[in-house]
Amino acid sequence: MKAESRRFYHALASLVIPITIQNFITNAVNSADVFMLGYVGQTELSAVSLANQFQFLLSGVFFGISSGVTMLASQYWGKKDTNSIQAVMGIAIKIAFVITTVLAVGALTVPAALMRIYTNDEVLISIGAGYLRIIGVSYICMSFSQVYLCALRSMERAPLSTVISTTALLMNIVLNAVFIFGIGGAPKLGVMGVAIGTVTARIAELLLCLADAVRGKVFRIDLKIMFGRHKLLLQDFFKYAVPALINDCAWTVAFSLYSAIMGHMNADVVAASSVASTVRNLCTILCFALGAGASVLLGIEIGEGKLEVVKRDARRSCLVTLAVGILTGIVLLLIRPLVFMFFSLTERAGGYLDFMLLISAYYVVGQAMNTLLIAGIFRAGGDSRFGMICDIIVMWFISVPLGFISAFVLKLPPMAVYFILCLDEFWKIPVVYRHYKSFRWLKDITREWEG
Repeated sequence: MKAESRRFYHALASLVIPITIQNFITNAVNSADVFMLGYVGQTELSAVSLANQFQFLLSGVFFGISSGVTMLASQYWGKKDTNSIQAVMGIAIKIAFVITTVLAVGALTVPAALMRIYTNDEVLISIGAGYLRIIGVSYICMSFSQVYLCALRSMERAPLSTVISTTALLMNIVLNAVFIFGIGGAPKLGVMGVAIGTVTARIAELLLCLADAVRGKVFRIDLKIMFGRHKLLLQDFFKYAVPALINDCAWTVAFSLYSAIMGHMNADVVAASSVASTVRNLCTILCFALGAGASVLLGIEIGEGKLEVVKRDARRSCLVTLAVGILTGIVLLLIRPLVFMFFSLTERAGGYLDFMLLISAYYVVGQAMNTLLIAGIFRAGGDSRFGMICDIIVMWFISVPLGFISAFVLKLPPMAVYFILCLDEFWKIPVVYRHYKSFRWLKDITREWEG
């Protein structure tokens, strides 16, 4: 292997490995709830999975905001301009705080109304509303911690963000076990125990982020810079981050509507879909990490002015991601028998789950490539507009309408509806690949520090 190839793969691995671990931990914090509740009962599992759709929506918001931070911060890190990075962080934190506060207020005050978006089963609504009323507190904590962890990755401090997330995971799992099963004389709180454990983990994550910020390892935070008025950077953030935010929110809400469509069919579909989504999310963590790692690495190279190197490394990223996507699909096929050992499902729900895992085995390949290109490579060069337009057209004008028609007009069987919904990634591939080959996404979006 040539020295330049070794340099690229070493740099990519140094970002992807800790990001993979962190993404696994982030998913596991939520998935631990599902796995543990699988031992409590199918009804509790379904209720929490539906309630966590709001966490899923929020993750889309954070992914969009974080993409804006990564686009700007990684290129500014290539120039070692830490003042601009602080200002970008401050803009992102303020936006995230407003959005999370609105959702938290809704979860605390009208949780039952929110649950009715996803189900008309009164038992599921009652359980899920109690869970939402507690978990809503954690949303506000994330407005700082998720932006801060993203900034750490953009400045090549991914290992620290992994340590912080690991601490949150371990605390979450331990507290979940204590309160679900009543370990050590603690009360058996079931679903409420899951909510308490998750909120505590998010508070711990926030405190660790604040502790590192005060320590000032890379730069000492200046509140005047972070939360001051930066007209040009604010314009840049909205120019590049808002399309990413709209893109990720449109994608996340559409994907959440998939759950709403399936959730109004029958309870067995809800349980099977919840398990399938959890398993698929855990298996595709490396695919998403490759997109995040490539975005940071290519952004730094663009900030350094190495545009020809960026083209070469983008191609290498595509080859690696394609191989990982195929391997992920094979893993999903191999672990299918093992999945049923962890969940107590009805016979019909088990049949649904088996079919969903088969679909997921090839779905992940398209998902991996589109995520790398749209959320990784294109955004490294500041091109978030293309992905926004592409996802809105495909998901809102093709996939969601087809899902509603197939489920509620044609009244097709649940698994036929699921198959139709899982075609979304493959509608996008031809236009996404054509845009990649045009290199219109490759731009230096930094400017001189305005302070």
